[in-house]
Amino acid sequence: MVKEVVFAVPGDLATPTGGYTYDRRIIAELPALGWRAQVLDLGDGFPRPTATTRAAACAQLAALPSGRPVVIDGLAFGVLPDAAGTLHSHLPLVALVHHPLALESGLSAGEAAALRQSERAALACARRVIVTSAATARLLAADYDLPADRLAVVEPGTDRSEAPPRASEDAVALLSVGAVVPRKGYDVLVAALARLEDLHWRLIIAGDCARSPEAARRLAADIARLGLAERVTMLGAVPSDRLATLYAAADLFVLPSRFEGYGMAYAEAIAHGVPVVGTTAGAIPETVPAGAGVLVPPDDVDALAAALRRLIERPDERRRLAAGARATNFPSWRDQSALFVRVLESLA
Repeated sequence: MVKEVVFAVPGDLATPTGGYTYDRRIIAELPALGWRAQVLDLGDGFPRPTATTRAAACAQLAALPSGRPVVIDGLAFGVLPDAAGTLHSHLPLVALVHHPLALESGLSAGEAAALRQSERAALACARRVIVTSAATARLLAADYDLPADRLAVVEPGTDRSEAPPRASEDAVALLSVGAVVPRKGYDVLVAALARLEDLHWRLIIAGDCARSPEAARRLAADIARLGLAERVTMLGAVPSDRLATLYAAADLFVLPSRFEGYGMAYAEAIAHGVPVVGTTAGAIPETVPAGAGVLVPPDDVDALAAALRRLIERPDERRRLAAGARATNFPSWRDQSALFVRVLESLA
């Protein structure tokens, strides 16, 4: 007998970010595991929905039949505490937290405090809370008072790719993948690269520029101001087949994020045999093995510039880290979806 689950997501499930990719891939695997998912679009604008969008989302959730498990993506769940409080008595609610909303970069102290209070209240109503890393589980247990028996870690899966031989070029090909938002630290990256003008490198940034138009404008302005326009290319969001081509051509993946609840782009780079330069923020140290990358403190331009200089100047070091990346085995999406299903079955 096929079991049913509602998967409530904020906006278009095809949105090209790690969180939406996680949702899509888990949903795609469910039928083979005996589950059918009804996808419910809660509307755009989360975690800052308009009053109209919020009311419509609450109405859709209130109309769901009793007893069926409902997984709500944390981008929306954390700002719907009233709906969670009303629904939890007759719906088995599962919150899917990619990263806590209050830890998004660029928030004022007041905004962060309001989001943290809202998310704490909403999560208190969830039957189970699925997080994408052990680091996020520890954070929610410590700062959001969630008991361990309500938390479940289901990391993203990864598609393994055979790393092709990389062509020898004068310029070292750097690649960054991730939405252009303050949390990804692109401002730190271009500031570091401005100190490496004596070296031969080029950078491609593949990430949605529509998530934060202001951050995208600032980044483009920084690139122009620092004289890097001929060496840095902003592609915007790219489809998965184009992204695979970019990984195949990259010598080094670099993303100085200020926080990651897991860091799917780092895992994807490693799965393509690309060595990584990242930061020690959030779950990144648990995602990037020591033998596959170099991590520096977040917001540290000096440390990032030094790490990049060393790896750009030393192809032997890049080859060593690339070998470490190729030796790393991440779980598949089927494996992780099976873990996800175990959480759903525990609700019975």
